[in-house]
Amino acid sequence: MAGKKNLMLTVLLTAGFLLACNFGRVNQGRVVSYDAGKGVVTLIPETPPSKPGGARYVLPPATVRIPQDRKEMGAAPRAGKLLLVDAADQSVLVFDDVSGSLRRIPVVNLQQQHGVLESDPRVANVTFPVIDANNRAITVYSVSDRKLHTFRVAAEDLALPSDTWKMGDDVRYYYRQPEQALRLMNVTRTDLRKGGH
Repeated sequence: MAGKKNLMLTVLLTAGFLLACNFGRVNQGRVVSYDAGKGVVTLIPETPPSKPGGARYVLPPATVRIPQDRKEMGAAPRAGKLLLVDAADQSVLVFDDVSGSLRRIPVVNLQQQHGVLESDPRVANVTFPVIDANNRAITVYSVSDRKLHTFRVAAEDLALPSDTWKMGDDVRYYYRQPEQALRLMNVTRTDLRKGGH
């Protein structure tokens, strides 16, 4: 029953986003801050990728209030400063909220595991990031990509706040006024493949 309700919510939200092309605008990005008490989400907007598998994030951050009608919102977003793990380039892209800038940090890839579901024992009941200070190794998990990444960072980068290495959820929202979302979908936490279960 819960799966059918989630599927229905996804269908309704997706239909709403399609209608937004005529009646409003749609924005999408990765959440770097979420104040549940104030009902405010801050995200780094995402533009269409310039190459397959690569998202482009642009500044400035967008701050928007969640829908006044809570029924127009999916799962509450999880925030983090990690935007992208680029295994090919051996780097990660993070949002530095002190300077308000995007920062690319070089890393050394240690391991990348694909097709890892949230129910997998390797990630289930595990709080990410997992930081191994002795080896300067950091393990992060991307829900949407179903990838488990482990990489090594420089000693000075290891001292950065732990949420630097936490990947926030991707959200998509429909709005007429830029500061107020009318509908908000948590793209990361919405999986149509679960609708039939």
